[in-house]
Amino acid sequence: MVGMTRKKTLFWLCIFLLPNLLGFLIFIAIPILGSLGISFTDWDLVSTIHYTGFDNYKRLFNDPEFWKSFRNTITFIIGYLPTVMVLGLACALMLNQKIKLRPFFRAVYFLPVITSWVAVSLVWKWLFNPTYGLINYFLSLIGIAGPDWLTDPHTAMIAVIITSAWKDIGFVMVLFLGGLQNISPSYYEAANMDGASKLRQLFSITIPLLTPTTFFVTIISLINSFQVFDQVMIMTEGGPSGATMTLVQNIYNHAFRYFEMGYASAMSWILFIVIFIITIIQNKLQKRWSNY
Repeated sequence: MVGMTRKKTLFWLCIFLLPNLLGFLIFIAIPILGSLGISFTDWDLVSTIHYTGFDNYKRLFNDPEFWKSFRNTITFIIGYLPTVMVLGLACALMLNQKIKLRPFFRAVYFLPVITSWVAVSLVWKWLFNPTYGLINYFLSLIGIAGPDWLTDPHTAMIAVIITSAWKDIGFVMVLFLGGLQNISPSYYEAANMDGASKLRQLFSITIPLLTPTTFFVTIISLINSFQVFDQVMIMTEGGPSGATMTLVQNIYNHAFRYFEMGYASAMSWILFIVIFIITIIQNKLQKRWSNY
């Protein structure tokens, strides 16, 4: 009877999992494997598929545009990741205190996260407008002539980084809040009894005990950074002069503007391999600096 009960349970478990499993296979697993096959072909979505072997990958490693988009993506990560981590942690520390209207401020800081990238990008595109934007207006009040943010190759990526960090700070804040609330108050009580300052408590208690959360936030933010696309597409379309052309923007262009599906798929797999390798390395290093 026990064996029959287990078989019956397993049967119904499979029945209930079947819709999700089919969805995963049809919309995720099969397209992923299909893109790997397409990366070895020359295909424009219309004509016959031609097998080309590793030609797309050879072309990719000799393509200056690919390497430029790769460097731009790394530049974005270098500016975005520390900004969103530091400001997200600062907001979490502030809103973890017993202050008035704390739920209201938490909601306000999280509001950009649930706002669509289209709306956020259009608003910030207007804010960065060199003639009518509020940012240059406020800079002019203190005697600074604001730059042409989105049309200057030297400032376009900075504008994209600021926009991206502003939207994602609330998400990082919530993750850090969860980590802060898992730290036992007894640590701080003991530190207060020993006369430790707030700054000392931050660096000796809070940050070390937040390392598991910090690791998770770093991984998630890094993966999202490599896939930056929406704000670039809306704010600059990869310009000016390719200054904000990221890897995903480059993949999009070759797939849906130039109809080089094989080449775009090859770039997608290189992006996947880069993210995978970095994640593995971080996972190995995490064991050295995370405290549980």
